[in-house]
Amino acid sequence: MLQPKIVNVEPEANHTLKLYYETGEQKLFDVAPYISGDWFGQLRDLSYFGTVRIIPGGSGIEWANGQDIAPHELYELSLDITTN
Repeated sequence: MLQPKIVNVEPEANHTLKLYYETGEQKLFDVAPYISGDWFGQLRDLSYFGTVRIIPGGSGIEWANGQDIAPHELYELSLDITTN
């Protein structure tokens, strides 16, 4: 399944990301389970974690050193927090 494009991402407390999709959906993704080892461990630093950005075209998110999370994981494993 193709996921809708991400139009905005906001880093939140406790290493979570608030994701806004082109469909109007809002989702909360917990990055904490991914933060281990040398490479993903860099995300423990909240100032670095806060630099998350959308990949051009809205297909996913990434950090400056190349850490990313698969778009289907972001979409399927996030908590839907869309308010109507």
